[in-house]
Amino acid sequence: MVKARKYVVKKYFEGVPKRSDYELIEYELPPLKDGEIMVKTEWISVDPCLRIYHRVHPLPYDQFSYQVGIVEQSKDPKHPVGTRIVSHEGWRDYAVIDMTKKASNNNLDAKYKLPDLNGMSPSIAIGTVGMPGISAYFAFLEVCQPKAGETVVITGAAGAVGSVVGQIAKIKGCKVIGFAGSDDKVKWLEKELGFDKAFNYKTADIQKELKAAAPNGVDCYFDNVGGAISSIIVGQMNKRGRVVVCGSISTYNGDPTQLPKATILQPSILANELRIEGFHVPSYLDRWPEAIEQLITWVKNGQLKPTEHVTVGFDKLFDAFVGMLAGENTGKAVVKV
Repeated sequence: MVKARKYVVKKYFEGVPKRSDYELIEYELPPLKDGEIMVKTEWISVDPCLRIYHRVHPLPYDQFSYQVGIVEQSKDPKHPVGTRIVSHEGWRDYAVIDMTKKASNNNLDAKYKLPDLNGMSPSIAIGTVGMPGISAYFAFLEVCQPKAGETVVITGAAGAVGSVVGQIAKIKGCKVIGFAGSDDKVKWLEKELGFDKAFNYKTADIQKELKAAAPNGVDCYFDNVGGAISSIIVGQMNKRGRVVVCGSISTYNGDPTQLPKATILQPSILANELRIEGFHVPSYLDRWPEAIEQLITWVKNGQLKPTEHVTVGFDKLFDAFVGMLAGENTGKAVVKV
């Protein structure tokens, strides 16, 4: 019998998640049945969705998340020992996975063999060419439908999704403006990722700086943040501009009964015939392979740079999670087990 460990959420988060909201449990894995594999976890993802959707599950629940693991035992001939698997098995160091179970239209069921990454770290399969990159790909290309020469603005631009969106926008010939939370991130966006302009939203006069950087207005806005900054950006959009709402991280740890007020958007939406659409990546589950293939191609060609903020240690998962929520990461936050 193999002993495994997993993090269980025993209390719903109030404000910033606390270590006491979790319990680390040791348990024995059951013997494998036909079609099942036992995977040893190598990499685990920490994402904002762990905070957003935590109340969807009745307590107690196993902490969900994406991970990459290597098959150590197998009763599935399609996935022999040594195969690497991307799955949603969460914060656990070993997992038993039924590979014969068909996925529903829900990314919680997503599980697939690690794509050929041409020798790159398997961790990018839960980042740039995983769920965050897939989110960037479909939210930007399908909802924003960018055209070469258009101006694109991204909030949360140095995060796992925003940093990929900006690079795709450059591939598509757009002018790209990003907002991030530190001067170092601003420098990284401009110097390393090729953003045309980036600003520290904590110190910049957003209204003034955006007007100077985009004197002809904004065509596409990729919103990862919400809040007052979004109202300012929407107020500077062009006729028939497109907004995709992929996140609202400014509110995730707040009291839902005490959310801050922002300028109303309806006058800008009405006057400029704007289209604003929310995005959930599970809606595109049947097309994930298409996005993965294209993202890998861009990475191999040097057009898309994966950047990771790596924390080492299974016991550091909680620290990595709250650090990501506080904006400590540049690029994708992952934990090496």
